[in-house]
Amino acid sequence: MTTPICRFDTPEAVAGWYAIDDRVMGGVSGSRMAFHTEGHAAFSGSLSLTNNGGFASVRSPVIASASVGGSACLLTVRGDGKRYKFSIRTGAELDGVSYQAAFQPPAGEWTRIELAVADFIPTWRGRVLDHLPPLAVSSARQVGLLIADRQVGPFKLDLRAIELVG
Repeated sequence: MTTPICRFDTPEAVAGWYAIDDRVMGGVSGSRMAFHTEGHAAFSGSLSLTNNGGFASVRSPVIASASVGGSACLLTVRGDGKRYKFSIRTGAELDGVSYQAAFQPPAGEWTRIELAVADFIPTWRGRVLDHLPPLAVSSARQVGLLIADRQVGPFKLDLRAIELVG
C-alpha cells in the first residue's frame, strides 16, 4: 500500500516548492521546480563550482498525509543519468538536520525508485551526523531534492509522484 506525499499532475502541485541553492553562500548554481504541460514536474537548473559553490536544491512543506509514516519512499522519476538525493527534514529550521538518501535513475526513461527509510542518513550542510537516531517518517515536516557531488552543468529530473510505502 502506498500513500501519496506529492502528485505532480497539476500546476498547483509545484506551487509550494522553492529553491535553496549555493547562492546562499556566494555560489552561482540555480534551480527550480516547475510544472510541465505533459503532466509532471521538473527539478532543473545548472550546477557550478564557482565561488566554492556546488549544490542546488528544492524543498516543500509536507502535507498531512505524509505524517502517517512508512517503511520506504517511492519516487516515480525520469532522470538524466546524474545522482540526486531525496531529503526529509523533521525540524522546522531552514538550516537544520536533513535525512538524505541518494539515487541515480536511468537517463530518459520513467522508473520507480524505492528508498528504504533505513537508508536515509542524517546530515547537516553535507556532513554526516552519526549521533542522531534513525529517520522517523511520521515526523517529516519538509521534503526536498538535491544535486551536488561536483556534477557540474545543466541537470533535469522529471517527477510524477512521491509516495510512502506502508
